[in-house]
Amino acid sequence: MATADGTWGEAIVTDDDPFFRLALASVLADHFGVRRVHQAGSLDEAIEVLAECPAVGLALFDLAMPGMASPANLAAVRECRPHVTAVVVSASIRREDVFQALRAGVHGFIPKATSVEALVRALGMVRDGFVFVPSFITRADFAPAGGAACSPAGREARASLTRRQRQVLDLIAAGQSNKEIARTLSLGEGTVKIHVTALLRVLGVPNRSAAAAWASANGPPVPVPA
Repeated sequence: MATADGTWGEAIVTDDDPFFRLALASVLADHFGVRRVHQAGSLDEAIEVLAECPAVGLALFDLAMPGMASPANLAAVRECRPHVTAVVVSASIRREDVFQALRAGVHGFIPKATSVEALVRALGMVRDGFVFVPSFITRADFAPAGGAACSPAGREARASLTRRQRQVLDLIAAGQSNKEIARTLSLGEGTVKIHVTALLRVLGVPNRSAAAAWASANGPPVPVPA
């Protein structure tokens, strides 16, 4: 997580390409004031660094490296250091990789092909409390075969949410924090937290990131009367 002044004191970059690690380390130092950037070439190395370096507040991960059988492996990172901000920086353009990473609890998924400027913007959003997902997950050519926008089970789950819970879910999917949702819906922040807890239970997902992934995977929102 970021420090009180909105920065990460230490970070770790995990990628089996040492040149890419150096490039990311430079971005973190130049644009986010990170004082120390640890480097690792495998998931096991990264977990060891996280276990031994409690000052690390940000962890960046590639998916194509030793020890990373799938994005679901990142759940081990969240279990090891639940307060670390975890972000995937990957060449993958598979929607399922994004959803699996979010279900594992990461705070963002940034394509490697992005520009330095876009990378900085994405990391800035994550630092400010948003969950960043790439735009390709909304492209029409990534829709499931047959054009089904939402599974029957997903549509039933959406319909079981209250009107307010559906509004909160859609705003979570849009990247809003609890404070911003409270402002958008003219609610108390405590009330928003109650709605979030309730909808996570109904959807059977563990956290906000997974709820955002669920909302993206299950099509457009059920219309909510004004």
